[in-house]
Amino acid sequence: MSVADLIAWVLLVLVAAYACAGGADYGAGFWDLMAGGAERGKRTRGLVDHAMAPVWEANNVWLIFILVVLWTGFPVLFQTIFSAMWLPLALAAVGLVLRGAGFALRKPTRRLAGRRVYGAAFAVSSLLTPFFFGTVVGGLVTGRVTPGTPASADAWSNKTSVIAGLLTVAATAFLGAVFLTADARRYGERALVGYFRLRAWGSLGVIAVLAGVGLGVTRDDAPYVYDGLTGGAGLVLVLLAVACALATAGLLYRLATGWARVTAAAAVALVVAAWGVAQRPYLLPTSLTVAQAAGASTTLRWLALVTLIAVVLVGPPLVLLYRLDTQGALRPLTDADLRRAAPGDGPGGPT
Repeated sequence: MSVADLIAWVLLVLVAAYACAGGADYGAGFWDLMAGGAERGKRTRGLVDHAMAPVWEANNVWLIFILVVLWTGFPVLFQTIFSAMWLPLALAAVGLVLRGAGFALRKPTRRLAGRRVYGAAFAVSSLLTPFFFGTVVGGLVTGRVTPGTPASADAWSNKTSVIAGLLTVAATAFLGAVFLTADARRYGERALVGYFRLRAWGSLGVIAVLAGVGLGVTRDDAPYVYDGLTGGAGLVLVLLAVACALATAGLLYRLATGWARVTAAAAVALVVAAWGVAQRPYLLPTSLTVAQAAGASTTLRWLALVTLIAVVLVGPPLVLLYRLDTQGALRPLTDADLRRAAPGDGPGGPT
């Protein structure tokens, strides 16, 4: 394996990490959007705020790693993507900023109108940002983007891109629901456990439908990646992802929420891995290989060394942060956090 191949695998792992960690955060924002009005959705939003507060900013570390590795290790790929896909990427970046600002400013704002504005910015951006990221991936797998391709709407608004965007949103909703089910169970909020568990199952059903439609679309629109996903190692990874998704549904039924988080994240990570394996040796099917996109060999060797150092320095603190958060050791959940509704109300309001 060459250094370029090693860096390409590192990039794929980073994308999978961001899809899982950042995806759970986007999913929590999605359910914040779907919670209903201020009174009806206050308990749901209270749990979302509490679950995201300790770690949501840390998850953007993975996105920073992706950008650094991409522009340093594969400058041709970086230039091609950001030239041809600048509009959806710019919209995703705006969503990231509005999402962070909305989340940070919603809670300390006292006026209801202000909380609604900031809450809407956070929630809507949590839907649009992963959608635009997904459209970029969908456009890349179709082969519409090659080195020198000018920016065009067709590159990211085609059928495959739209399906990929919707699949990305559905996957984040699935992850968010699973993680929030685990949080609700850990804090003894039985009504919210049922609330989010149903939404996790529903999201899984939506993913299954969209995946079926997506396979039909990519067969004609992205034949190279379709062949990679339906045969060889790509198919094995897809089947493992399906097994993990079904295992998550079963674990949620048994309320084994700790393991459900593991299998849910594994399902998403395996799908990302299947995508990477399906299009190898290309970074842009079928126009740009790993070797063609790679930077100078000296740069790649230094990048590999710096990446190793970063993993050693940043990895353990992140693992510790996630561990403390999942154990509820960072901050206890209080009635004020959930802004409890009147007795007899369900998680979304009166039952």
